[in-house]
Amino acid sequence: MKPYPKIIDRIREGIAQSKTICVAGHVRPDGDCTGSQLGLALALRNQGKKVVCWNEDRVPQKLAFLDTQNLIQPPSPGQRFDCVIATDSASFERLGKVGKCIQNRKRLINIDHHQSNTRYGDINWVSQRESSTGELIFRLLKTTRWPITPPIADCLFTAVSTDTGSFQYPSTRPSTYHVAAELVKLGANLAKICHEVYQSYPLSRARLLKHLYNRFRLTHDDQIAYFWLKKADYARTGADSADSEGLIDHLRAIEPVVVACIFEEMDHELTRVSLRSKSESVDVSEIASQFGGGGHPAAAGARISGKPLAVQRRVIAALKKVLDSTH
Repeated sequence: MKPYPKIIDRIREGIAQSKTICVAGHVRPDGDCTGSQLGLALALRNQGKKVVCWNEDRVPQKLAFLDTQNLIQPPSPGQRFDCVIATDSASFERLGKVGKCIQNRKRLINIDHHQSNTRYGDINWVSQRESSTGELIFRLLKTTRWPITPPIADCLFTAVSTDTGSFQYPSTRPSTYHVAAELVKLGANLAKICHEVYQSYPLSRARLLKHLYNRFRLTHDDQIAYFWLKKADYARTGADSADSEGLIDHLRAIEPVVVACIFEEMDHELTRVSLRSKSESVDVSEIASQFGGGGHPAAAGARISGKPLAVQRRVIAALKKVLDSTH
């Protein structure tokens, strides 16, 4: 806890001076975003604050068990807040439609662990040494001595577990296990979380996975695996965008593959690119930043305008260049 007292004191003071608070998360929320938002929102409510929890997109089905009170809602314009707290969002733009609805505020607090964070808040707590934003929220609650109830522990454990790939990613540190252990001690229901998050995928996701294995491509001596996800694929499989979460890890897990890449059709000439690396010498956040994106060394992404095949050529060329430079 010792490295953080000053910034946590500033955050605590900002919250203490606020009655109305909005906890905001990024578009296409993952486990860390959802768990961090809900864990913090529940803790703030327990402190007597009037809290709303906003996200442009709905909670993914596999994470719905965390939001038993339907706290996470789409944003609505015209509201005023003493304080807005953005969790797990590397840039203000990543908040999507929420950004337009939180303009009338006294202060904006930015809590995140992405190295590409743009420090867009009035108060910024950005610590990339933490494996997840959930771990930062845990440290905030411990330092302020706000109670971590079993529902909050469920949210924060889910955040930590999902953003470390079930404690498999290189970002996992000894301290990550200590945080996870303490959350289980505080009532996180490990069996329920593992069942809901990892062992109860809908059939539509299985169809999407089948499509991925049928259609993925390898290039550059099988070091790069890539796959296109089109709107028609969602329609054909009955899946939605939440079902695509984690698909890229199946490509990353293929033995000769160093970098996995999923191109997802967002619009006629807008492509969402997700990148995963399993080599310390290939930093995909640097590659994503070339295209206006960002993330972590092992996991990053960007939204790129242009004709789909032109986007594919540019991204694959950038990946090949980095791979060649590592030999």
